[in-house]
Amino acid sequence: MLTVEGLEAAYGDSRILFGIDLHVKDGEVVTLLGRNGMGKTTTIKSIFGMLKPRGGRVAVDGTDLTGAEPHKIALAGLGLVPEGRQIFPTLNVEENLRATARPGKWDLAGIYGLFPRLKERRRNMGNQLSGGEQQMLAIGRALMTNPRLMVLDEATEGLAPLIRADIWACLTKLKAEGEAILVIDKNVDALTKFADRHVVIEKGRVVWTGSTAEILATPDVKDRFLHV
Repeated sequence: MLTVEGLEAAYGDSRILFGIDLHVKDGEVVTLLGRNGMGKTTTIKSIFGMLKPRGGRVAVDGTDLTGAEPHKIALAGLGLVPEGRQIFPTLNVEENLRATARPGKWDLAGIYGLFPRLKERRRNMGNQLSGGEQQMLAIGRALMTNPRLMVLDEATEGLAPLIRADIWACLTKLKAEGEAILVIDKNVDALTKFADRHVVIEKGRVVWTGSTAEILATPDVKDRFLHV
């Protein structure tokens, strides 16, 4: 579904990505792992056209979308839950959800069924929500685009343990329903409970890739590339 080959990116004269390769198949959950500052968010920005790649290729179902405008990436079937949530603070919950809605499986009823707390808070403005509620809203907003691939940048960063558990349960349910997911998060133990494959990057390069069984059988991967 998503294919990234040889992706290169820079901010001005500072090169950040040096040939990133990754792919996500329909219905597959893939993680993008690495310490802070290693290029994970830059990879996501480059995939979504928010940062124009310096080289390489981004394709969806074989269609080259390298450097395309973000709205074209969204129309191709990719939905983003960005780092920092970035919900619309002066719109209420329901307005945030409707703002990105496209026809398909996911509608307001479906989002409220997934996150009942959002239904309770549907008239509250975005800036009146807790961090956990904002993350639920960011996920719901992405789902309302009815994407074929959900991309989450820092899925549970800064959230309380109970809210984190809710987010993991949500992603597990989405996988069971056939949603393809690309997720960045630091909680490797939680990710290995439902992800299929893992891509580890270090200083803008892929240094390891493998299945959940392989990463569990290779504990030195976490020691070498993921621990602070």
